[in-house]
Amino acid sequence: MAGNDLGSLLGGLLGGGGKSAEGGTAAGGGAGDILGSLLGAFSGKGGSSGSNPLEGLMGMLTKSGLMDQAQSWVGGGDNKQVSGEQIAQALPDETLQKVADEAGVSTQQAADQIAQSLPQAVDKLTPGGEVPHGGSMEDLIKQQQL
Repeated sequence: MAGNDLGSLLGGLLGGGGKSAEGGTAAGGGAGDILGSLLGAFSGKGGSSGSNPLEGLMGMLTKSGLMDQAQSWVGGGDNKQVSGEQIAQALPDETLQKVADEAGVSTQQAADQIAQSLPQAVDKLTPGGEVPHGGSMEDLIKQQQL
């Protein structure tokens, strides 16, 4: 499934190989799966055919009062932190529930994992200081791994 592929790519981008020495899931791999599900939920929403899911997600976070945090992830400098509670309030309930269901975790756990990994992922996907327009998420991720 494409969501799993996107999760694997995001896990690689975040530095996770998908497994840990203890036999569990590495933080990057698990976070990649959660972010893959989240961005997958945005890939079919709202918009112009030239937009990518990252644009939709960033727009939603900005409209939800997280503009300072979201802009810090895109721009240079330190990434401002966001809490799981802020993520849960910013995302539509059905989106967060879908992401949690796909990851096999509670909605609070999903929100917490998104809050921990999203700033780093957005930072790495926007090295030029702006959200890329158009193109698939897979292409954008692959470009950053070169």
